Amino acid sequence: MCMSKMAESVSAATKFIEQGHVHVGPNTITDPVYLVTRRMEDFITWVDTSKLKRAIMLYNDEV
Repeated sequence: MCMSKMAESVSAATKFIEQGHVHVGPNTITDPVYLVTRRMEDFITWVDTSKLKRAIMLYNDEV
């Protein structure tokens, strides 16, 4: 998540994952030690109901 600029630090990425804000493919991830392969890196997204996603969309004027 840090490499794709979704989080500023590893600790922030860990919090987002533990709180259930992240999808890898169709699966919501809540375990921070989940191994994401290089093929799956492109499929890391925010959960549709995430408040973080809404805040980012508001900031970028996409809502």
